[in-house]
Amino acid sequence: MSDVLVLGGGICGLATAMLLVRDGHSVRVLERDPEDVPDTIEDAWRTWDRRGVAQFRQTHNLHPRVRLLLEAELPDLWDGLKRNGAYRMNMIAGLPPMVTDRSPRPGDDRFLTDTARRSTAEYTVAGAARNEPELTIERGVKVVGVLTGTSVSDGVPHVVGAVTADGREIRADLVVDAMGRRSKIGDWLTAAGGRPPYEEAEDSGFTYYTVYFRGSPPPLLGPAVTEFGTISFITLPCDNGVWGITVWCASGDQPLKALRNLETFKKVVALAPTQARWLEGEAITDVLAMSGTVDRYRRFVVDGKPVVTGMVAVADAWACTNPSAGRGIALGLAHGVFLRDILRETGGDPLPLAHTLHEITETELTPWYTSQIRSDRRRYRAMDALRQGQPPPPPATDDFSQRERLFWQAMPFDPDLFRAGIEIISALTLPHDIYARPGIMDRAEAVLRQLPADALERPQPSRADLLAALN
Repeated sequence: MSDVLVLGGGICGLATAMLLVRDGHSVRVLERDPEDVPDTIEDAWRTWDRRGVAQFRQTHNLHPRVRLLLEAELPDLWDGLKRNGAYRMNMIAGLPPMVTDRSPRPGDDRFLTDTARRSTAEYTVAGAARNEPELTIERGVKVVGVLTGTSVSDGVPHVVGAVTADGREIRADLVVDAMGRRSKIGDWLTAAGGRPPYEEAEDSGFTYYTVYFRGSPPPLLGPAVTEFGTISFITLPCDNGVWGITVWCASGDQPLKALRNLETFKKVVALAPTQARWLEGEAITDVLAMSGTVDRYRRFVVDGKPVVTGMVAVADAWACTNPSAGRGIALGLAHGVFLRDILRETGGDPLPLAHTLHEITETELTPWYTSQIRSDRRRYRAMDALRQGQPPPPPATDDFSQRERLFWQAMPFDPDLFRAGIEIISALTLPHDIYARPGIMDRAEAVLRQLPADALERPQPSRADLLAALN
């Protein structure tokens, strides 16, 4: 057993803390935001001030991988989500109308999930963590740096605790950075005389406009994320009769700032036949806007050597992207499980812990980051070109990009390719593993050969139609 200090009390920080405390560790969580867990789900939605979570009231999705992880590792959390009104759905329900074979397949239950608003999910997790007997949670505590002790590797700082804004020094055998997108771990390591992690960071370039509705959620008739010229839609059921619609676009697209007006927002959504039915409810919010989302990736082993021991980063403190794919919670929970298992295997030995966590992160999680970045950059370039009246840039010609394009073109027309695509969307199977499956590219080619010439065309309003709806 070891003393663990978790910095950050969001969903992934608290879930990681619960995994560790149930594995025999003594765990303390420090959360910067001061407000305690509200009394009810509706209080969490209306009044919980989670300033440290910029996307707290943007649309979230709890993918099937979340369900599988919670059922296996923290089943009481999954039971709590269901009790708190999470919306149950199977991703296979969104089979496109072009797929005529709608018979079930063995294993379809792996696509089942219960999803909820971020506020409801965090209310559930925080409530369960608060009742965990061996877990200490302190809210309203700002961490300003780390404590270091005797190095276990030449030139590498060894963290033995954290320093708070009120001058406390809290020591631990392991410090877990779960502070999300705003983590200052690089600055702290530099201040401690070490080198920062390798880091890539840039603004994702997107702005999000979200409205929530209440009523009877529409049936799933297509993907949650839909490209629509110079905008994209996210349509997601949530919990307790609430659902969300998000329109996202390039941040530099000035005319689309008119989407901040609720009636204008509705007119734009009404342009899309599939998305328009999501307007059939009572709007319970104004338009909630978010921009400035940073894509960031950190690597804590550089040139074969850890940049720190005694401290690790999980979830968004490790890497984060444009949140439209909704995989952040799924990958963050998986990261927490990996950490727990590696602590078991290494006995907390600092160097093996740092190296092993790095290796599994790079193998199992980093490909999700790189895949999302590729997708985001491609989508941004297409939006920008269409905004200027130009055709989208031609697709990349490398082998992976060609296989990717072939697969996603064919996916909506075949029941088994569709299921393979949902494995990717649900964060169950990495894209390169899907594309490498025997026969899957042959199947995609065969499907496309049989389609009419115009089958891949998607009728969409012109840029002029979109701009007209903004007035």
